[in-house]
Amino acid sequence: MVKRVMVILADGFEEGETTTIIDVLRRADFETDGVSINGGEIVTGTHGMRLFADRVMGDKTEGFYDYDMIVLPGGWGAADNMAADQQLTQLLQWYDAQPEKYVAAMCAAPGVLAKAGITKGRRVTSYPGPKLEPLFTEANYVTDTVTFDDHMVTSRGPATVLPFAFALVDVLGGDSAFIKERFLYNALKDWPDRV
Repeated sequence: MVKRVMVILADGFEEGETTTIIDVLRRADFETDGVSINGGEIVTGTHGMRLFADRVMGDKTEGFYDYDMIVLPGGWGAADNMAADQQLTQLLQWYDAQPEKYVAAMCAAPGVLAKAGITKGRRVTSYPGPKLEPLFTEANYVTDTVTFDDHMVTSRGPATVLPFAFALVDVLGGDSAFIKERFLYNALKDWPDRV
């Protein structure tokens, strides 16, 4: 059975993270929907990019419980909009309570998980700094590129999106090795980090 992934789209999303996550998951042949929580199909990123959502959540969550994973990309504005959405908060709490489903977030979005009350006692990471780290005083906050805790996956920031997306592929039972090869991802270790 094909795995299904819901990627939450909110105004202020981090463009590179969001589009890369969706791209990698689709390349892995997972059914991946960008789901707007804005009430409309067009969602605007933090740098003005507009995405056309596959689905709009609207005022009910019916039809959004049959995914295998819910993913929250980062972006400060998006994280604020997601945290303010009580319907999304309830959906995150429900997904977290299902042992066979996954909750994933990166950059500023792990803060949304903390505000939903699902990071307590969990191993988690996020974008560093004083805006987010205080949210994780009851969590086991680490600085790993990608962090796993049971069925929760978190990551740090725009530069960590590829390892994060590949990790999502693998935890869902896919094989990221082929995509890494096509992306020349494994060759990056040979690139001198200077100009």
